[in-house]
Amino acid sequence: MERGWLKGFFPTLASLPVQSYPARMKSTLRFLAALSLCLSILSVHAERLVLVGASYGKNILAITDAKGEVLWSHKTAGPTRGHAGHHDVHLLPNGNILFHDTWTTLKEITLDQKVVWTYDSAKQNGNAGKRVHVHAFARLANGNTMIVESGVGRVIEVNTKGKLVHQFPLKPGPTQNTRWARHTPEGTLLVCSEVPGVVTEYDRTGKIIWDYLIKTRVYGAIRLANGNTLIASGGGKSVVEVTPERKVVWEIKNQVAGANIDLGWMTCLQELPNGNRIIGNCHAGENNPQIFEITKTKQVPWQFQEWDLVGNGLACWQVLDKKQSALVRKKLAQLEK
Repeated sequence: MERGWLKGFFPTLASLPVQSYPARMKSTLRFLAALSLCLSILSVHAERLVLVGASYGKNILAITDAKGEVLWSHKTAGPTRGHAGHHDVHLLPNGNILFHDTWTTLKEITLDQKVVWTYDSAKQNGNAGKRVHVHAFARLANGNTMIVESGVGRVIEVNTKGKLVHQFPLKPGPTQNTRWARHTPEGTLLVCSEVPGVVTEYDRTGKIIWDYLIKTRVYGAIRLANGNTLIASGGGKSVVEVTPERKVVWEIKNQVAGANIDLGWMTCLQELPNGNRIIGNCHAGENNPQIFEITKTKQVPWQFQEWDLVGNGLACWQVLDKKQSALVRKKLAQLEK
């Protein structure tokens, strides 16, 4: 690491064997390299904002900094019917937030609290009178919105006016009751179904091209950069990475021992450019983080533990990258003027 850090600044020194450096210089260079790494980590985390959507009595959207200080918040209605829980949330490229205010109603809201788009799956495009609830959705690059409708068992796309422009059915049976869904880089869709505990990958026509039976009340799954699939097992208190051949190659279960983190209901997932994973740890109690970052060697460089803000019901969140964080800070600064 020292040699790579030196190369851009001191090419002559970098070309020499480390053993040939004077002892004092070697010590100084090691210190500077370590300092550079620490400053880099602090800089990344200083730019890291977190968008959270919590219910179970909290019923709040919020954006915090990496340390949990609230920069923006919005009270929501809170999904109804049985246990309440926000299960998806997105910061959009325009700086607005896409969330669901109830189990069926999606809204796009600006940071100055104006609702600029809404869609109700209970009433629109043939669902009136049917049992339907929504746990997963996304704004697509073409401006349409993808919505996974549990109960009626279909994936739809609607345009800005709410018109249905595309749909396909989910596999019949219990699989039609879903939790999270995320697109892969190839454009397929990973859909998680708590019962029978399966992750199913669909193409755009609804054809099943891959699945993985984890046999727990699975919540979330994403396709990793290496082509494997990372799965949050929900009630299984675990996160597993599986190959296309369905071989488990990485796993945490029940506890991250080195960081003394007990695992609860494993929910949302993100992969960082450096390969680290960010894990949602819902229902784990006030002594454990609700979100944490973990390396492939199972070190934990960052935790989000904000019990007073989100309580025991933080299922959905999005850790914002540097560009997204800068956009949010810019818009919030404009609102303060």
